[in-house]
Amino acid sequence: MGELPAAVRGSHFDPELRSYILLQYYQQHASQQLILKELAAFGVQIAAGQLNRLITEGQESFHAEKAEMLRVGLAVSSYINVDDTAARHQGQNGYCTHIGNELFAWFASTESKSRLNFLELRRAGHTDYVIDAAARAYMQHQKLPQAQLRRFAADRAFAAQAVWAAHLRTRGLATERHRRLATEGALVASLLRHGVSPELVILSDDAGQFNVAGFLNALCWIHAERTIHTLLPFSDANRAAQAAVRSQIWQFYPDLKAFKCTPSDAQKRSLATRFDDIFTQQTCFQTLTLALKRIHANKTELLLVLERPEIPLHNNLSENDIRDYVKKRKISATTRSEAGRAARDTFLSLKKTCQKLGISFWHYLQDRLARQNHLPPLPLLIRTAAHPPS
Repeated sequence: MGELPAAVRGSHFDPELRSYILLQYYQQHASQQLILKELAAFGVQIAAGQLNRLITEGQESFHAEKAEMLRVGLAVSSYINVDDTAARHQGQNGYCTHIGNELFAWFASTESKSRLNFLELRRAGHTDYVIDAAARAYMQHQKLPQAQLRRFAADRAFAAQAVWAAHLRTRGLATERHRRLATEGALVASLLRHGVSPELVILSDDAGQFNVAGFLNALCWIHAERTIHTLLPFSDANRAAQAAVRSQIWQFYPDLKAFKCTPSDAQKRSLATRFDDIFTQQTCFQTLTLALKRIHANKTELLLVLERPEIPLHNNLSENDIRDYVKKRKISATTRSEAGRAARDTFLSLKKTCQKLGISFWHYLQDRLARQNHLPPLPLLIRTAAHPPS
């Protein structure tokens, strides 16, 4: 009889085998049935239930590292890419939200993809609600009626959702919209209090849930142009007008890319003027003219790059990151337990972040499961990559 090594306690399978199982499931997208067959061929005796537990349960240290990743990522980044996709859980429709950039990737699955949900996710584990000048400014911007706005005149903080909900009841906010706007304002103020910069740019595909007043918003040029090329012209003249406009846009786009490399005030003024010329023109194709007008209404978001040349012109990074989640969804369909849903989000976040930081996910898993900790925490590596030593 002997003492088990610390890395084996809680499971009689060693760290290398557990790392292999996690790698096969989360990086190679193998199903549990295929992993069982593979392990049986290796001579490993393991039950289906035990395999599922190794994949989904007892992952608290990984969950904690993932949560800290988001806090650090938001603190050191000047912009984030965001997107969401369908994610079924226990047979019900839900959504997975991606937040990330070149330094990290973070996924979270919930039942909603509302603006309220997005703000709650960005809190990175904080649970408080804050009423201050920033919260009141948000509520006013979102047109919360003055009668309700006056009920939040005093600065206060509420430790948890239940306390905040009770406060809303005492304030007599009867309608769902008024409660939602007040809650969104309290979450925005909470984010700012916990160090999320109001200068942080949120780059999205123009989905409404990501457009948060109080933060800077940028839009993807690829999605914007899509409203032009998906139009269906019904005459030769309309087709010619559509082709001419698309040509103008794709001549404008490389010049924006060039500006990012060597920005100047003269270029900034020239590009802003050209944007107006393209998107305010009248064409013989009325639907095209209206589409151009809609894009022009987003001038501030599409030309934010003129003020912030470091931000991308498109949201392809988020689209590419979330593709891994889509592949996993197609193979394994719905998650069945809260532990399974949390494990999927966590390991996909850790895997993609390791790839961005140039770390082998296999070596990362072995290091953590063997409790060697030779690899520094991923949040520390994110911070170092954002501010490399001179």
